[in-house]
Amino acid sequence: MDILGYGPAIRQKRKDIYKEWDELQVYHGEIILITTGSKAEGLTCAVESDRDSILVVPNTVCLEDGVDKSIIPGHMNLFEMNIQSCNAGYCKLLLARLGPLGHPSITDSLCDDGYGRRLVSSKRFVDYFKDHRRPHNVGVNNHARAGPSLPQSYGPFKLDNVSAIRCNCPGILNKWASRARHWPLPDIVEKVIAMGAFVTPIGFKGSANNHVEWRICFNTSETELVNNLNDTQVKIYVILKMIVNDVLKPQSKEITSYTLKNIVLWLAENNPQTLFHSGSFFHFLFEGLDILRTAISFRQLPYYMIPERNLMAERELDDEQQCVWVKSITDMINEGPRIIMRLKKISQAVMARICHPEPLLWYSRMRTELEMLYLESNNRLLRFSDNNGQVDETDPIVKAIDKRISEIFREVLLRMQLEGSTVNDANKLFAMMLS
Repeated sequence: MDILGYGPAIRQKRKDIYKEWDELQVYHGEIILITTGSKAEGLTCAVESDRDSILVVPNTVCLEDGVDKSIIPGHMNLFEMNIQSCNAGYCKLLLARLGPLGHPSITDSLCDDGYGRRLVSSKRFVDYFKDHRRPHNVGVNNHARAGPSLPQSYGPFKLDNVSAIRCNCPGILNKWASRARHWPLPDIVEKVIAMGAFVTPIGFKGSANNHVEWRICFNTSETELVNNLNDTQVKIYVILKMIVNDVLKPQSKEITSYTLKNIVLWLAENNPQTLFHSGSFFHFLFEGLDILRTAISFRQLPYYMIPERNLMAERELDDEQQCVWVKSITDMINEGPRIIMRLKKISQAVMARICHPEPLLWYSRMRTELEMLYLESNNRLLRFSDNNGQVDETDPIVKAIDKRISEIFREVLLRMQLEGSTVNDANKLFAMMLS
């Protein structure tokens, strides 16, 4: 798995580069952008999956009931969270105060709750950004809304952008922190509490009021938690994702990477960390599969941060598909460690390691270097862009990076052609190597 790009060193490099990219990025001149999901966790190559981002509206916050409003500066929009009339993990945002520096997405999304109070509509909020979004550059395509996100793509890259509002909910976080647990360590628990939360514009599916409901999310906290898993736990997560994609093959997000992330977080919390090592990898992999099987069988999986929220409640899973997946997971558990040979990337790497070990190691080095050069080039261009977002492509370091990337393409294409490949397009090769 280290050869395939899932080792601790390359994961850390990815995390560092994406963190720097966030610090350099200014979205529409004011909204804070935070990379989340697998990219922030260092678990995927540049083209391997969507790049998830939270776009945080400035000068706006919502507060859990009981939080002192006087601590919030007067220039900020202030909302109160109403969770009593919503499903677990969801809320409504009742207006407490409009500040003078509020973002227009807030004022354009206000509506009446029918009882004389104003609240912010999650539907109108998404519609505002849908109507005002523009491509970052030529070649960027906008796609239809998907839940709370407004996806975009350019070339082989897919972006999943979710606009959000900061949320101060110490009661929810302290309840999470007070659980008896083996993991994470107390200092990480305190760090997670300090990070707070967000609300994203999506209501509970099936709710009559979902157009004014918001989901409570802990994106940065979950990134911190995944980044504090040990190497064995991370690789269990990666293999579970491969199993779902290669074997179960859901068509409509009935099982998502987020479902699997929650399973791994529960495994980590409920078991001593000393038990997670290379020798116990398959034991806990099958424990994770068993949790997934139970979640599918009973359509019940508690959300790690708010256990009262059932992650399976909104999944459209029919009875026939449920039976097929339960049987398939049971067969995989009974099959034992040979299950990994069902996974395309793993089986190809194993065969290559046996039959052609030197070319495999060479290609792994080339791919890693290409990915790091590409990510560093992006950051450097952003670092030296002007106030209008124009980048200096004459920078000597960027030119040196581009030269080395071209050399990598030539070397890899030549070796592929010597081995009978018909691929001769650098753009196609780029997508192949980093996906």
